[in-house]
Amino acid sequence: MTTKKIMVQGTGSGVGKSIIVAALCRIFTQDGYKVAPFKSQNMALNSYVTADGLEIGRAQAFQAFAASKEPTVEMNPILLKPTSDTGAQVIVRGKPIGNMTAKEYHDYKPKALALIKDCFEHLARENEIVVIEGAGSPAEINLRANDIVNMRIAKLLDAPVLLVGDIDKGGVFAWLVGTLELLEAEERELVTGILINKFRGDLDILKPGLEYLEKRVGKPVLGVIPYFQDIKIQEEDSLALEKGKKNSPVEEKEIKIVVVYLPHISNFTDFDVLEAEDTVSLRYVGMAEEIGEPDVIIIPGSKNTIGDLQYLKSKGYAAAIVEKAMSGNCVVFGVCAGYQMLCTTLIDPKGVESKLREIEGFNLLPATTVFESHAQKMTNQVRAIADLEFYKGAISGYEIHMGRIHFAAGAIKNAFTIVERSGEKVMADVGGAVSGNVIGTYIHGIFDNDGFRHAFLDYIRNKKGLASYKKGDKSGGIDWDIEYNKLADVMRKNSDMNKVYEILNRSIIQE
Repeated sequence: MTTKKIMVQGTGSGVGKSIIVAALCRIFTQDGYKVAPFKSQNMALNSYVTADGLEIGRAQAFQAFAASKEPTVEMNPILLKPTSDTGAQVIVRGKPIGNMTAKEYHDYKPKALALIKDCFEHLARENEIVVIEGAGSPAEINLRANDIVNMRIAKLLDAPVLLVGDIDKGGVFAWLVGTLELLEAEERELVTGILINKFRGDLDILKPGLEYLEKRVGKPVLGVIPYFQDIKIQEEDSLALEKGKKNSPVEEKEIKIVVVYLPHISNFTDFDVLEAEDTVSLRYVGMAEEIGEPDVIIIPGSKNTIGDLQYLKSKGYAAAIVEKAMSGNCVVFGVCAGYQMLCTTLIDPKGVESKLREIEGFNLLPATTVFESHAQKMTNQVRAIADLEFYKGAISGYEIHMGRIHFAAGAIKNAFTIVERSGEKVMADVGGAVSGNVIGTYIHGIFDNDGFRHAFLDYIRNKKGLASYKKGDKSGGIDWDIEYNKLADVMRKNSDMNKVYEILNRSIIQE
């Protein structure tokens, strides 16, 4: 197969590379091509489990769906999940190989190039176009020697590069010029065009700056993408959450949901569909903000369960959550790490996640969480049966966790029974529990199940004395195809796709 490729790099983190890649994946797919995304290394706490039980960055799954593809591990060969400011769990081909410090991983990176090339070639054999994403900035000169995600990948794959700058942050011209100046001559040659992202204002006022930029760097500006808020996207890490959702005012609606903002929060995309409900006001609470009087408190996933539990205790959130749960007026719902925190005790005898070997949990579920060094990380798409007061039926989702929860026989009601993992039938396994108004589950994506979500929100409405949903009030969830198409429309209208295709046609790989 003749394969074309194009790479999207940025002047820094958070400039919109992932979204530009998703938009290109949808455009090329709309135009009739077989397309796949590729990011050699991703650092993110939002992840996704593929159909064969392998873990990749959530952004690559989002991009794959934009390309009408089932996500595969080749789209993101290396995933880093930070556990502290200086260390991360390193996931290679979808499986963890251990925790590394920044120095240890820096020394490991050169060994990964063959793996990265193999994964790319796998995608190239099966697709007509591969859209490659860089990470951070290619101008980090201290990282150049062991780069495995930016210009070294562009050179390795002979991929033309589009350089993206974020004008909303300010200083975009200096950022773009400075990035290009810090590249080596061979690297600058690979940059074939510039995209300016997140523009607000009058394009006529911007044009003199664009003309100067093109003359200064000798590269064409291929598009100015406007800032948008009316398209739903799945964020890849908490940077966007911290700067966006968390700080945005939330209109108070019939059902008030608080999601606890953990220092190592992961997979908060679990709650996008709740946020999209017309009758729900959902806000993230952290950094000494008051929990207030919510109807539901959700404790989300985390990459450092014990560390984040210590944070909740030190900031007074743990005591507030227990008080709300004991009042009976508020439902406390734990997902993954949040489920583990609900237990009586958390034990980490070999320091799998933390230097602290044991810590008391919220004591809202009579169980013990144990992080066992010999236990395999559970990464599976799952099917389960829910057995709750408000909902009894099938649900689907995925699990990503290290710890295991142990209940004393007969001590708790099994709320979710897992019956299938990664397409294989399993003996009934506990996937969650309930005790009064406290619910916990390992199943990410549980609220994406329309039947479960509607029943849960009805349950909350009834507890508040509100009428149940009428048929026309129920949301059908988020239609992601509509959102991908809207994203593609914005990209088409505000960039020169003819020139993008010209660049693609110069990038052919003969297989």
